[in-house]
Amino acid sequence: MENTKKSTGLYWALFFASLVASVFVYKVGGGYCSMVLPFNVTFFAKAMDLM
Repeated sequence: MENTKKSTGLYWALFFASLVASVFVYKVGGGYCSMVLPFNVTFFAKAMDLM
């Protein structure tokens, strides 16, 4: 098996951007913050190299 190191900096940046977006949507729309949740989970999993 090859041990290649992947750059996950972009995914960390996207995760934090989606986290900020979810807080913004929560303050503005209340219950609609769950629409940003798939982005939070996906970018966190990619940043942790789980996917």
